[in-house]
Amino acid sequence: MFEGVAIHQWLCWGALYLLTAGVALTSETRWPCPQPCRCYATPLEVNCSDGHLTAAPIDLPRDTRLLNLTHNTIKTLPRQQFHNLTQLIDLDLSDNILSTIEVEAFVGLQRLITLHLARNRLKIIPVGAFVGLSNLKFLDISSNEILVFLDFTFLDLTLLQFMKATGNDLVFISHQAFAGLSGLQELQLDGRNLTAVPTEALAQLGRLKVLRFYQLGLSTLPNYSFSRLERLKELVLSQCPWLENLSGNSLFDLNLTSLTIRHSKLSAVPYVSLQHLVYLVYLDLSFNPISHIQGNLLGALVRLQELHLAGGSLISIENGAFRGLAHLELLNVSRNLLTTLEVGVFHSVETLKTLGLDNNPLTCDCRLLWVVQRRLNLDFGGDPPTCSTSVQLQGWSFQDIVEAEVPGLLTCRRPRILSRKPQGGSVDQGQTVVFYCDAEGDPAPSVTWLDPRQEALSPVGRIQALDNGTLEVRYAQPQDSGTYLCVASNAAGNDSLTVSLHVQGFPSSSKKPFHLKGGFAFPSASPSVNGTQTLPLDVKTLLIATTIGFLSFSSSVGVCFVFIFFWSKSKGKIKHTATIAYVPRSAESTNKGGTSSYMERSRVTMKLI
Repeated sequence: MFEGVAIHQWLCWGALYLLTAGVALTSETRWPCPQPCRCYATPLEVNCSDGHLTAAPIDLPRDTRLLNLTHNTIKTLPRQQFHNLTQLIDLDLSDNILSTIEVEAFVGLQRLITLHLARNRLKIIPVGAFVGLSNLKFLDISSNEILVFLDFTFLDLTLLQFMKATGNDLVFISHQAFAGLSGLQELQLDGRNLTAVPTEALAQLGRLKVLRFYQLGLSTLPNYSFSRLERLKELVLSQCPWLENLSGNSLFDLNLTSLTIRHSKLSAVPYVSLQHLVYLVYLDLSFNPISHIQGNLLGALVRLQELHLAGGSLISIENGAFRGLAHLELLNVSRNLLTTLEVGVFHSVETLKTLGLDNNPLTCDCRLLWVVQRRLNLDFGGDPPTCSTSVQLQGWSFQDIVEAEVPGLLTCRRPRILSRKPQGGSVDQGQTVVFYCDAEGDPAPSVTWLDPRQEALSPVGRIQALDNGTLEVRYAQPQDSGTYLCVASNAAGNDSLTVSLHVQGFPSSSKKPFHLKGGFAFPSASPSVNGTQTLPLDVKTLLIATTIGFLSFSSSVGVCFVFIFFWSKSKGKIKHTATIAYVPRSAESTNKGGTSSYMERSRVTMKLI
């Protein structure tokens, strides 16, 4: 019974093989392989690479499925070049000298799925060149000399899913260039000659999931650069030698799960631009001159699992830098300038599985004790970290340290403030006061000054906490009075020192205030009786005011006299005499009614004779 079933199966397989071979032999007999090509059956593949062809062969088998025309000298694709190859699914024209593709060059290739036109000399693709490629899913036009994408260039490629256009000389992408690419899921572009992100053109790609933008020639990524790409999940900006920063809303509208900005000039993590990317799982900022990772600024990336910062200029990662990243599994900070990586950097080291820390000048002390203790459970991604600056452990790999020797080798010394001599006291308002706080420890402790309200002081402003541990209070004011605290701390502990400051304000004036009578009064800090305002003036102030008034009056009179003098000189031989007479007036006069009086000042009268 079993033997009969086995024989039946063999007969079926044999019949199928003979049928397939017969079809292949019939095809080869019907359509002989053209020279200098090589043909292979099931499926029928015609390989004409390196055949010194200047044009595509015209006698190709009609049922050809795969056609390789690479490494020839084909320069032009005329209209309906392949109209007989109705079964073709893959066409490769890479590495030729193609400079012209005529309209409807691919008519007849209704089953074509992949088209390769890479490494040619195309400068422009005419509208209508892709007519007939209704089932094309993959298009490679990379490494050409294409200058522009015109409107509706790809209109007929409604099922295209992947397009590679890197390595071109694009200077402009028209707003409707990508119209019709309703199914495109991945796009690779080169923007070294573009003066702006083609935002309007990209907005046509409603189903785009992956965008790889290389050599973007901008220093700042503008706001809303990728608006209306709601389905975009992966964005790559790589080899952008002028890109220095990202505008705050440059990634607005995106719900990325993966973001890569590599080989650029970012000097800091673009914290503001990343805040809304709550679905981000993968972040790669490698090969940027980023020197510091600040604390508590990445907490919004609650789903982040991988963070790559390799090949940069990292000097320090502050405690709490990765606080909030509860799912972080991989951190790669290899090839930087880090001397340590403290456990306080992480939200939790229990989730960490891979740590790239090699090629850093690490100081092996108690701050790296946690790495050594978890070295058997951590994947170091290739090379384990090595001690570089510690004299005792220099050149040691973390894998070489014996467990029993760890407590005695990786140690720290608690900080100690060197001088505790009394400082401070009472100073007059406006003076500058300096307090000193020198400390030692291993590793070198950081020094922080706290003001009387227990708030940390910054290195800028009138009251400065300088980098050398000195506190400087410039132009001291009474409100600066109080107790200041210096805290020196490192991984082993801390030490503190308090200093007191009392600022004596200027003495208040005790002289009798000067009262102004009448309807006008100067503003005062407090109103006087009957609504009259008082202005405290002493004798010195009165003398200064009188002098200024007299000088103003004399200047006015002098100007008038000079004017009249020069005016008289311009009137020929007629001489004019100007007389200035001082006419005193009565201090009190009566008007015609005889019922009221008024005060009148003395006058200076000028007469022209």
